[in-house]
Amino acid sequence: MNISDNLKQVNKTIPERVQLVAVSKTKPNELVLEAYNAGQKVFGENRPQDLQQKYNDLPKDIEWHFIGHPQSKQVKYFAPFVHLIHGVDSLKLLSVINKEALKNKRTINCLLQFHIAAEETKFGLSIDEAKELLHSDEFAELKNIAICGVMGMATFTDDEDKIRKEFKDLKGIYSTLKKEIFNSDSYFKEVSMGMSADYQIAIEEGSTMVRVGSSIFGARNYI
Repeated sequence: MNISDNLKQVNKTIPERVQLVAVSKTKPNELVLEAYNAGQKVFGENRPQDLQQKYNDLPKDIEWHFIGHPQSKQVKYFAPFVHLIHGVDSLKLLSVINKEALKNKRTINCLLQFHIAAEETKFGLSIDEAKELLHSDEFAELKNIAICGVMGMATFTDDEDKIRKEFKDLKGIYSTLKKEIFNSDSYFKEVSMGMSADYQIAIEEGSTMVRVGSSIFGARNYI
């Protein structure tokens, strides 16, 4: 089965209200182009310099998402063109993104990352930390970023009940922030959760954006 067929199979399982981000990290340009020529226009990368190079080399109507946890010094590589940064979990990082957005005379869309998994290795805010950040005077000064929603990764486990609960928790965090802080902001609308192994559960629990790589491109290349 080729990438075009893989995409068709994945898209059959995703409702129109949910955006598919094809995770192209570690994959060469020719495979990204196969997906692009099959109709996929939204791709996710987690290495800043790889993302910059792919942006330079590939069609300019691709919508690029940064799906990793960026370091402050890396933001400059994708700030001129990135459509959405998925993994933001600190005021410090938001300040750097705002600074780079200002340099490039644009507003950069961001998702707040929440720690919903049992694994300590995963990054993310708690709901209380997020509220403190969003109510801070420092955040109010950041005029070149837009918080468009929330993002989180479930525990890597075969326990579907656990995964479902974690996704439900993230949807609950989104609903709380929408009601209490972003009620009048139409751009705050995304719940980015779900990957190849669990995206169908995520969709059932309210995901608006899924990040799927191996189901489209095959197993990840560890380079």
